[in-house]
Amino acid sequence: MATRVSVAAGLALPVRCARWYNPRHVFLGNAMWTKRILILLPVVVGVFLLQSYFWVPTYEEQARATPERLGHHIRGSIGDAQILNTILNADVPSSQICGLVFDGLIDRDRDLGWRGRLATSWQIFEEAYFVVNPSDGRSPEQIAQLLRTEKAERAGGTDTLAVCLANIAATEVLPPETVTKRVKGADAAGSRAPETASVSVTVKRPARIKLTLRSVDQDLFKTLTGLLGADIFSSFKGAEHISVVPEQSAADKAKYAERFLPATEHNPIIVFHLRKGVRFHDGHEFDSGDVKFTYEALMDERNASPRISDYEPVRVVETPDKYTVRVVYKRLFSPAFGSWGIGMLPEHLLNDERLREEAGRAGKDPARFTMREGGLSRKPIGTGPFTFVRWESDQFIKLARNDDYWEGRPEYKEYTFRVIPDMLTQEMEFYAGAVDGYGAQPHQVARLKKDPRYQNFSGLSFGYTYIGYNMRRDLFKDKRVRRALGMAIDMDRIIKYVLYDQAERITGPFVKQTDFYDHGIRPVPYDPKGALKLLNEAGWKKNADGILEKNGRPFKFKLLTNNGNPTRKAVMTVAQDSWKKLGIDVETQLLEWAVFIEKYVDQGQFDAVVLGWSMGIDPDLYQIWHSSQSKPYMLNFVAFKNAAADDLIIRVRQEYDHDKQVEMCHELHRIIADEQPYTFLFVGKWTALLSKTIFVVRRDDRGDVIGYEKIKPTKTGNYTFDFNDWLKLPDMPQLKPE
Repeated sequence: MATRVSVAAGLALPVRCARWYNPRHVFLGNAMWTKRILILLPVVVGVFLLQSYFWVPTYEEQARATPERLGHHIRGSIGDAQILNTILNADVPSSQICGLVFDGLIDRDRDLGWRGRLATSWQIFEEAYFVVNPSDGRSPEQIAQLLRTEKAERAGGTDTLAVCLANIAATEVLPPETVTKRVKGADAAGSRAPETASVSVTVKRPARIKLTLRSVDQDLFKTLTGLLGADIFSSFKGAEHISVVPEQSAADKAKYAERFLPATEHNPIIVFHLRKGVRFHDGHEFDSGDVKFTYEALMDERNASPRISDYEPVRVVETPDKYTVRVVYKRLFSPAFGSWGIGMLPEHLLNDERLREEAGRAGKDPARFTMREGGLSRKPIGTGPFTFVRWESDQFIKLARNDDYWEGRPEYKEYTFRVIPDMLTQEMEFYAGAVDGYGAQPHQVARLKKDPRYQNFSGLSFGYTYIGYNMRRDLFKDKRVRRALGMAIDMDRIIKYVLYDQAERITGPFVKQTDFYDHGIRPVPYDPKGALKLLNEAGWKKNADGILEKNGRPFKFKLLTNNGNPTRKAVMTVAQDSWKKLGIDVETQLLEWAVFIEKYVDQGQFDAVVLGWSMGIDPDLYQIWHSSQSKPYMLNFVAFKNAAADDLIIRVRQEYDHDKQVEMCHELHRIIADEQPYTFLFVGKWTALLSKTIFVVRRDDRGDVIGYEKIKPTKTGNYTFDFNDWLKLPDMPQLKPE
């Protein structure tokens, strides 16, 4: 579900699932360290100049208000992108670039409503089915006629049944049919068969009634029982109408019946009408085949997309014509529509034939060669406002304006994403004019608010920072241990002294600004004595050296985070010190972002990590918290598994009533807060600085400038919503009246 969120190191992104992010805070420590920064400044600036020499103009040239420099936006980031493919990336830098190179079918407007992008319009409705139980005593035609008659008689009524019937656009009787399904290996109901084994399921489906609804009605069948009979659906026994070869247990047979012959079935449908004449950056026209291809690439297990869970509920993507896409879902799925904000991939460049050709040129096995290895993951081609030019790893990514962009060409001619791992270096580069924007520190914004050279933005982030424990490790399987680790850390002191009070405590996985977050849950208290007591209860006792041990094994682990993020480094240091006071031997390690994610996080090869999530406003937590999402490259990399949580996560996804969603989310929040798979640390306040002369340009239909406007954040704090209309001007302009 595409939402625009303000992220740490750059522009707002069209993303649905959560992202790793880098908070905009730096720990300077004390006045002595500040003085050292000032003393070393001349030397550091010299290093900056050398770093910039090979690829950008000198500071003087950059700062000068030349047309070339004014038309070039340079953004600083502490981390590099990983993979420039919309269905594969899961980190913020990659998503930032993809958000400029690719377009989705839809996204949210300034007021958080949906707007069309590659789709100009859409319809959302439902086709629902129910089996006519042969033992009911009424024929399918009689039941269908009853529905039609009651609808006519209750027309204009406002009671629940009348409204439900009025929503039915058509009623149709489907004849009985027999179908045979082949189910392989782990897909078999009991999942005990080897991967190569399969079973044959023959379904003798009785007559069904198909109801075409004008809008999705999740309570349809519940409401219809008042008219058709309380047990009309519950009395149907699907297992009596199927046969399985080889023979299966009654329990497994019932599972097959639930899968292939349910008594009732919801099939929400979205029909997208695509924008005509949109072209990929290589000139090839975008059409419905690219939408279907993007979906199929997502679902291809070889690609190991972390977003597959958003599209698994889809039954089929159909392309009736070049500019129409029909998406049929196999069950209720409330986040369905927003998932189509994902950037659309070019089928003609990434299909199997092209990948086989590329594998041959690279001397690799075509059967194992996927998009992850393909060249377009480093040289992307999309339909977005900017085209890819060049990527120098750990240095910069350069984009150029797409002059043929369907919405009108951007104001900036060039965009450069500069990787500057050191936060202080970013600050100095900004002051010198070598970058136009970066994730400024809260104390900087407070100091520079009145500086006439800059405009600043800030707000509470949509996300949080946490310490995640790998629950595959025996060390962290006891929730008393995880809770004790959180109780040992004085978060109030971290917020006050590390974050300059520019953060708030957080207790669970939902965005704090939404009503899905349960504000009644109290944070884990700072209580080192209580923490030690919990550890003792879990069997950990101090040995003669003061180190906790259990069954002769010392309490020892490694805590990891990425380099270039002073806040995470400070949190890691505080946690290490706090845990050592309890008698825990903790080793810490800073890693380069790419290594950290690819080698450790993606593969689940770590003990504990300090990381953060940047979230959307939707309450769907499937990707991060469902037990099925703990495989390599998936986002539940701490391997949290809880049956009650799994059930709630699924129910939230299938619930269309907001109040009911809130109730379930609060229950899920309580479960996760109790289990403590993360030590939930804080949600920070994002901050950003820009030159005072960057404005939103407004043009008429002929392309002539009619005025300038100040940059205004959206309701979510996304100040880059109008980025395509930004331009840096040589002087302060005359603003349009507000």
